Parts: sequence; structure tokens; C-alpha cells
Amino acid sequence: MRGSGLIERKVTRVATIGVALVLLALVWLRVAAGSRETLSRSLACPLNGRFLQAGDLQMFVQEDGPAEGSPVLFVHGPGAWSQMWRRTMDTLAVRGFHVVAVDLPPFGFSERPSNADYSDEAQGQRILAVAEALHLTGITLVGHSFGARSAMEAYFLDSLRFSRIVLVDAALGLSEMGKVRPQRYALRTLLAIAPLRNALVAATLTNPTFTRRLLRRFVWDPSTITPDYVAMIQRQLTVERTTPAIGAWVRPFLLSHERSLVVMSPLYESIGVPTLLVWGESDSVIPAAQGRDLAKLIPGAKFVELAGVGHMPVIEAPQRFDEELLQFLQANVERRPTIVASHGRRRTTAMARRASR
Repeated sequence: MRGSGLIERKVTRVATIGVALVLLALVWLRVAAGSRETLSRSLACPLNGRFLQAGDLQMFVQEDGPAEGSPVLFVHGPGAWSQMWRRTMDTLAVRGFHVVAVDLPPFGFSERPSNADYSDEAQGQRILAVAEALHLTGITLVGHSFGARSAMEAYFLDSLRFSRIVLVDAALGLSEMGKVRPQRYALRTLLAIAPLRNALVAATLTNPTFTRRLLRRFVWDPSTITPDYVAMIQRQLTVERTTPAIGAWVRPFLLSHERSLVVMSPLYESIGVPTLLVWGESDSVIPAAQGRDLAKLIPGAKFVELAGVGHMPVIEAPQRFDEELLQFLQANVERRPTIVASHGRRRTTAMARRASR
């Protein structure tokens, strides 16, 4: 009995020391994040972009090409920012397109909302606010990964503002519609405690030593994640209060099951503009099969599958991606709508009500 009691005390002591070391490491990583995140948005952002007032936020955008060119609006996915589209923007700009890439908060250099609302509707409204501020209509809307949710929410909120849609390995969550998400009580408890949540984010998502390892999980060929691309992603990690902002975003991202317009399958059947779906054949995050299913929902959609590519075609196969995008844009000459955009909101809202019945 004495022996078993001694073993139990030793195990308890080792476990206590282990937990204490983990907590100390998390505290150290959180402090390190705070020491990195010292720059204002205006000092940290690149000079080839600008801030504009869009709704109630200052949004950071990069813009290129002739003002009279057909507008193409790019929306990035989680962890990225507008610079991920730079090569494609350059390719289109020299061919006469008016290209705009926006930073969706909490990523990049746009202002973060004080209410930490990163819902599909809020993000969709921010895209529309950028389009309104730049006086854009007849837009080709390009969305990647989870950013495609925000892009499609913007489309369904004001469909007449857009003339074409391009979805790249889109994470739309259509397969989750009607399902009950399992309750992750342990994770919910951890993420509810702000200091612990922020420490976990500082140890992973905003930890520069973790960037390359995280990015490699999304590509088929790890060699495509170059030092320049890693450095580009890390640039945003110098902005003040980045860790708590991403902490506020990650909680609903992991736990909520949002019932927004973007998850209503019948709305996709009513899309009336040319649509291109580009997917990595080897995407392990959003399998290409989901892209093929989505193409069946959207009338006349074109589905392109890139061999030897994972979740990030813009990075893994930039030349092939640009070629497919250019071919699509040139084959579908833009016709600017003459109907006031607010009519699109009313029409889409009515469609949404019918779809939800």
C-alpha cells in the first residue's frame, strides 16, 4: 500500500510539474506575441495599398489596373491577406482589368470591429462597403477557401452588383446545412477564457515559428511554400493586438454553426451569372468532390480541377491559375448592370426567405 501511495504522489507531482511547464510556456509565448505586435496598421502595411472608409471600418485594399477596366475583386481566406493575390493582380492589370484585393479583418491591415463580429453577414457587408466606396459595379468576385463564404454572402445580399463569380477551393459549409454540430465542451471551455484562448493563439496561429508548418498542411507540394511567401504571411503579425483579435475570431470559427445565406443550397441554383470553380485535385481540406457537387448546383458553372495541387492554387500553381482565370474573364465579356444595386438586396432576400421554408 505504501508503494502504491508513493507512486501516486510521484505521478501527481510529475503531472503538476508538466501542467505548470505548459502554462509557463503559454505565458511566455503570449508575452512574446505582445512584444512582436507593436506596430500600428498604417506603419505595418505595404506602401502599394491604401486605407478607405467602408461602412464603419477603415479597410485596407490593394488596387491596380485602369480605372475604366472591368473590375475584379479578390477575397482571401483565413490567415492570409490581400498580398496573396499580387501576382494574379499584376497579370490582370496589364491586360486592362481594374483589380482590387481587400483585407478582411481580423487578418491583414484592415481595422478590426470593436464588437468582434466576424459573421458571414458582417463580412459580406464589408465587401459590399468596399465596392460601394470604390463605386464598383459589374464586378467579378473571386473568393478563396473560407473567404469564399464572405464573398458569396456579399453576392446573395446584393447580387446585381456582380457580373461573374470565381470560387477557389471554396469552404462554403453546404454539407453542414441541417446537421447538428457536436458539442465540444472542453474546447468551448478553453476558448471561453480569453487569456487562455489568446495564449493558445500566440502559441500557434500568430507564432512565426509555426507559420511554415501550418501552411504546409494546406499544399500538396511543401516546396511551394517559399521563404518569401512565409515572410509575406508573417508581415501582418507585427500589427498591435493581432493575437487577441484572431482569438476573438477563432472562437466562433471553431464552435458556431452559422445559418447564413451562404449555406442555403437553393440560392446557388438561382445564380444567374457566369461562374468558375477552380479546385486543387489533391485538396485535403475541401476535397475536389465538394467542388464537383457545387458545380452541379450552379447553372452553367465551369469546374476546373488542377492536378498536383492542394488547397492553395494561387500559390501552388500560379501560372495555371492565372491562365484559367484569364480564359474565363475573356470568354465572359462584362455587361454592366443598369439596375440600382439595392434592388438586388430585395430580390435576394425574397429568394432567401423562400429557400429557408
